[in-house]
This record gives sequence, C-alpha cells and structure tokens, in this order.
Amino acid sequence: MRFAFAGIDFLGDVFETLIDRGWQPVKLFSRPCDGIYDFNEATVSRARSLRLPIQMSRILPSDLAGLKALRCDALVVAGYPWLVKGWEPHVPYAFNFHPSPLPHGRGPYPLFKAILDELPEWGVTAHALEPFFDTGPILTQARFALSPQETHDTLLAKCQMAAKGMAIHLAEDLPRLWREARPQGSGSYWPRITQSERTVRWTGSVDEVLRTIRAFGSIEAFAQVDSRYLYLWEASGWPETHDFRPGTLVHRHRRHMVVAARDGFVQITGWSPYAPGPARST
Repeated sequence: MRFAFAGIDFLGDVFETLIDRGWQPVKLFSRPCDGIYDFNEATVSRARSLRLPIQMSRILPSDLAGLKALRCDALVVAGYPWLVKGWEPHVPYAFNFHPSPLPHGRGPYPLFKAILDELPEWGVTAHALEPFFDTGPILTQARFALSPQETHDTLLAKCQMAAKGMAIHLAEDLPRLWREARPQGSGSYWPRITQSERTVRWTGSVDEVLRTIRAFGSIEAFAQVDSRYLYLWEASGWPETHDFRPGTLVHRHRRHMVVAARDGFVQITGWSPYAPGPARST
C-alpha cells in the first residue's frame, strides 16, 4: 500500500509502524512546530532518510492531485491541524487518528479535559475523513482505563501505544475495515482548552489543585503564588486544617514550595517562572 502521511511526532509512531508493516510512503505533509510542546523532528528526519518530498504548508486540491500522480493509495492523518477535503477523486482511502473514543471528545486536543473531568475510560479512534472534523465513519478504535492519578503524560503514552496497535490492524486489513466502517452518530465537541481551565485555583481542594496540575503535566498548568506567576508540572499535597489564605506561600526549601489550598497544602516540586511574551500554546 502506497501512502502519504500528514502529521507530527505526536502520533508519529503511526508513520513508522505502517512502514514497518510494508506500506510504502510517498510523501510527508507536516506543519511548523514550536519546539516546546509540538515537535516534528523525528518524523521529518525519517522522511528525509527515505528521500520523501516534504510539505510544511496546508494540503491544497493540487496536492491531492499530486498524490494521485504518485499512485498513492491512502492518506493517513495524525496530528495535522488543517481540515482535508475533496480527497475522494484522488486517493482510495483517507483516514485520521484522533485521540478520543469518538464520537465523544471531538476537537483539537481533548486529553486535558479527559483528566479534568475525571473520566474512567478513554481511547483512540481511526476514522474516515469527512468534510467536518472528527465525524467520519469509524474504522477501528481502542479503549483503555484511566487511573484516578492519571497525568497528561501517562495518558499521551497510552494513546500513542494504542495508535501503534491500531496502525498494525489497519495495515493488515484496511479494505475490510473500510467496507465495514460504522457511522459515528451524535457525539460531543470539546473546544481548545482555555487559559482559565489551565489555571490552578487555590480556593479549590487539594485534590482539585493536583488534578489540574496532572491534567497538563509537562505541558504545564499556570498558577499565581502570592504575587508571582508560575508554570507548574509536578506537585503533591495533603489535607490539613489551616488559617492561611489560599494561594499563600507558607514554606520553601530550595526549589520546593508549599502553598495553601482551601483544605490543605500543595508542595510544588516542578515549576518554572512565567516568562512574559508570546503565550505558550496548548
């Protein structure tokens, strides 16, 4: 099967898995990345090693016609921000890997909310491309349990591992999975996370504060400690009755800080100062 890949390192293992299963890549479509939260170095490097054409701009109708000229059988999308429409006259198959158990969790990046909402289960879905984001018929899906202590980084790893297994399934049985794809039906759309949702509320409980920090993990939550603004990625805490105003820095040892929450204390062990300038993207 000859295929083009549209994506970044986020689900780049899909690209490598399909190659390992004997699929022949003909082109890489990627996008500019900030090198902080989004990366494409590994995927681009692999494409260069295979001497593939690489395009960093949005896929246009002329690019789809070019895939037809390359005798491309499938366009595989994973971590690509632009909607791809009008592929049907040019390639037999076009499908997307989405990190949610569709039809629930449509939208640009639902992993944060899955933890913020304390969901017991999550998943990854491969679906056919349609003219609207994340709505096409489901080809295959993997589901898995979430831990009460789930972090963004453990959830991301679970999604990446599931996507590799799904890529093997698709590589081995795409024509049948395509024929038997099931419509999604109604579902839910989750918009891009807001700065407010990413911000720690010290007036909340210790559990709520820690859940916000876990939900963003290495992507970092945002918080104010006294009059200082910080990015946070690691913390622990305990319940304890106290008279401190929530958000007060009550203790510090080296780089570890203990901050008062509504019903206890949170010890921040992973943080960096807020840097004024362009906002960090989520």
